[in-house]
Amino acid sequence: MAKKEKVVDLKPQKVTDDQLNKIQTIVSNINKAQMEIGKFESGKHNLLHQVQVLQGELNTLQKELEDEYGTVNINIQDGAIQYEDGEANKED
Repeated sequence: MAKKEKVVDLKPQKVTDDQLNKIQTIVSNINKAQMEIGKFESGKHNLLHQVQVLQGELNTLQKELEDEYGTVNINIQDGAIQYEDGEANKED
């Protein structure tokens, strides 16, 4: 009976330690960046919700002012009311 020779695979079985460290560092940095993106997106979501709530409050106040003064423009710097005919409300 013929003796079979064992074939030795000469292909590398692992990457070098230096290559492994580079891979691990890059993957770790990607994971950190993705975590930061998640934090920013969560903060963005919270801010968008806050803006929506504030817009609702503004709409409510605008309705109250419209009931009291009618359809007018109000200068948000000094509170002056500009009526549709162009005259500001003046107290004499």
